[in-house]
Amino acid sequence: MPKNTEGRTISRRSFLKTAAGGAAVLGGSLLPAVASSQSMKTDTTSGVLDITIAGYPFDHVQPLIDGRVPVKGCSITFQRGRIGDLNTHVFSGPQELEVTEIGLIPFILAYANEGFRDYSLIPVYPLRLFRHKSVFVHVDRGIERPEDLKGKRIGTPGYSSTSLTWIRGFMQHEYGVKPEDLEWVVSAKDSSVQNAGAASNQENVLPEGISIRVGPEGKDESDMLLDADVDALFHAAEPKAFTEGHPEIKRLFSDPRATERDYFARTGIFPIMHAVAMRNDVIDAHPWLPETVFNAYSQAKQMQYEAMGEQWIFGTLPWFGQEFEETRELMGENFWPYGIDANRKTLDALLRYSHEQGLAKKRSTVEELFHPSSLHFSEVS
Repeated sequence: MPKNTEGRTISRRSFLKTAAGGAAVLGGSLLPAVASSQSMKTDTTSGVLDITIAGYPFDHVQPLIDGRVPVKGCSITFQRGRIGDLNTHVFSGPQELEVTEIGLIPFILAYANEGFRDYSLIPVYPLRLFRHKSVFVHVDRGIERPEDLKGKRIGTPGYSSTSLTWIRGFMQHEYGVKPEDLEWVVSAKDSSVQNAGAASNQENVLPEGISIRVGPEGKDESDMLLDADVDALFHAAEPKAFTEGHPEIKRLFSDPRATERDYFARTGIFPIMHAVAMRNDVIDAHPWLPETVFNAYSQAKQMQYEAMGEQWIFGTLPWFGQEFEETRELMGENFWPYGIDANRKTLDALLRYSHEQGLAKKRSTVEELFHPSSLHFSEVS
């Protein structure tokens, strides 16, 4: 059971309410960043299916958004949405979206802990990020290497997010630092709400056997680190104290690019943050749709690869071409692969972490989470 700042035991419900700034954990409506969608319908004259796809307008999704890549047999409306809002819409909201970007750990936890079966995943991964860059420390706390984190206070705005699960995973398996070796402090405010949306219920799962409390009232995770209320911070977003150049704050890994490249070279893991989910009643009515949507996302990504190959001429970053070539040398020409086979090791690692960290009540499998028809989808270059 978590404890508050005075050390008294508090209920999980009270903890979540406090961590959310005193507001009840999110309800069912789609939040303002995403406009309300219309029910799926088919134009009986043309046979075209009207669907809504929601998510972030990433560069590798943009050709699908602007129509350069069609979704065959469909007329699509793209709705921009923040991931916290999309998670809540799917797991506890009106579920109006036929196809949506979704947080991978929230989906795993909804499936394993809540019996959620209304959507299935298809193996498209709009957001992937190495997370060694997401560990920040206060310079006065004597933390120079991961092992120095043991016994320290770790700030975070949301314990069971996908990003935090990946960080805890590599901390344990690469450096021997287990979640129970740390004292966790969840900030009363989250500075990343504007871009990520308010955390869904699934991002506030608190396992047994760890020390966790709520941080000082009125402070976000960056404030806590700058004021030394915590010794380190695990967070998907760069804290404002770091981006503003406060000398008290630094990254734990001084060269995260080199550390992350080495991690990939040794493990073959390219962490997945978000996947794409599709409503099961829509799949039942239109069984051809998962592969059609998968192919559209894949074609859009391939178009972005081709555009990146020309950035050395048209781009503004002076070493973009070199970075592009070095990435392909290390990770292959299709360095952001979709499908199951190319991502099996990454997916299995996250499923293992979700269970061993006490977040998921059962260890789910890839075959359970992804729609059966999508297990053998492959990309065409």
